[in-house]
Amino acid sequence: RISKQTPGFSGADLSNLVNEAAILAARRKNKHISYDEFAESIDRVSFGPARRSRIVTAKEKELTAYHEAGHALVGHLLPHADPVEKVTIISRGAMGGYTKTLPEDDRHMLTVNEFMDKMAMAMGGRVAEETTFGTKEVTTGASNDLEQATSMARTMVTRYGMSEKLGPRTFGKREELVFLGREISEQRDYSDEVAETIDDE
Repeated sequence: RISKQTPGFSGADLSNLVNEAAILAARRKNKHISYDEFAESIDRVSFGPARRSRIVTAKEKELTAYHEAGHALVGHLLPHADPVEKVTIISRGAMGGYTKTLPEDDRHMLTVNEFMDKMAMAMGGRVAEETTFGTKEVTTGASNDLEQATSMARTMVTRYGMSEKLGPRTFGKREELVFLGREISEQRDYSDEVAETIDDE
């Protein structure tokens, strides 16, 4: 369970994770490090320490709770979404709360169904806010979710050929500085008409 939650962690990250877990266990006067300490440490290393001192109004807590419950509920109900591992409204870094999923298997490819369920789950928080509080009470809490869903949709259409209208081809040539691991530009290799169809898709 721990390794599933730490893909891409370097040796230093894993060392930091174990150290944080040991400190937490000692603070709790435990003689052994349990999964609870490791789970908390993963969140600390990934998102920063819990900001329990941050003053949050009762209204904000309620909005955050509904928002995160929306993500969790959609993730739980959709057949191609990763299982929900944790839901919290405790602030970490810039986040008011978060819903964490845990894939059942290592995978290197995604299907259209999996992309669709990931996008639906990303939008679940915003939809829960709208359904519960109305469109005039929607918050800025969904900005990162909107960014993720938009990026996934655009990638499906422009890089993975998953658009029925445009068919199996890519759009735009990406030039990258491989040694820096950073993308620098994207050359457009399609017409304005196709650009409009990409936006529609």
